[in-house]
This record gives sequence, C-alpha cells and structure tokens, in this order.
Amino acid sequence: IPLSEVEIGKNYAIIISTNAGLWRYKIGDTVKFTSIKPYRFKISGRTKHFINAFGEEVIVENAERAVQAASEATGATITNFTAAPVYFGDSSSKGAHEWVIEFKKFPDDKEKFTAVLDQKLREINSDYDAKRYKDLALSQPKVHFSEEGLFEKWLRQKGKLGGQNKVPRLSNTREHIDEVLSLI
Repeated sequence: IPLSEVEIGKNYAIIISTNAGLWRYKIGDTVKFTSIKPYRFKISGRTKHFINAFGEEVIVENAERAVQAASEATGATITNFTAAPVYFGDSSSKGAHEWVIEFKKFPDDKEKFTAVLDQKLREINSDYDAKRYKDLALSQPKVHFSEEGLFEKWLRQKGKLGGQNKVPRLSNTREHIDEVLSLI
C-alpha cells in the first residue's frame, strides 16, 4: 500500500520500490506507525521471525511484551530468548510453543513465569488465544530456564558472535531451538 494509506498501530512489512514499481525489495523489517502527520514509525520486528505453525500468528512484539510481563510479575531479568513450535506428534499429542530463556536473574516462581507468559500472549493475540482455548490446538508453553552464556555459546559455535548477529526471537521451524537445546 502507499504511504498515504497506512494506519497508526498496524504492523507493516517494508518494501522498497522504484517509482514505476518495476523493481522491489523486501528488506525484512516490520514497522508500526506511531504518527501520520508527520509520518513516524518504530521498528516492530522482522518478517522472518514469527510463529504461525497452528494459525496463532505470534510476532516478536507479542513475544517481547509477554516475556516482559512475566519477568515483571516474577522479579526476573532476562538476557535473551528464542521460541519455536512443537509440532503434533513431536513428544506431545498437541502442539505447543517451546521457549529457551536466558536469565540474568531467575524468576521467583518458574511456574508463575510460564503462566504469566502464556496469559499475556492470550491477552494481546486473539489468534493465539483461540488456539489455546481449552488446550484445543496448543497446550501451555514449555519453557527452559537457562543461565547467562547459553546464547553467546551458541552464536560462537556458529561463528556468528558479534554485534551484527542477533538471536532469532521466534522461528516457525525448530532449526535454531534444537541447536540451542543441544547445548543445555
């Protein structure tokens, strides 16, 4: 859509194009406009970082808000996290989301952390909530609590340690999370 049709608070993927539209490039960032006059936006995530294995459409912004709420509710301080789906038949009869969260300060109550994470995702994402309703398609998230250093070790092992490389927050495949779990 052209800039003149954007709405405040809605996520958009950025595509750079020529005036005639003959050439275009998807840069991979998503933005959310905070103002239209003048146009102002904030980076809200990446187009490749999401979980939508069961129609839940969880984006990085959802995940970060849920982790923040769970951290605040349990006195935890996180340094990094990643999450991915657990598909039907993968060690469970129902789908789920599996999280690896690295803590500077562990939560006072790990069960409460998981419950608040799940509840906040349900509050801010109606698609996730619909899949979690009575554990219909998704069961409660599975959370692995890790000490600091796990993600640094993983990035170093992949030869990607440095400021230009980031831990993928969400992935619709298990590629990253399985590699991280193998280091625990």
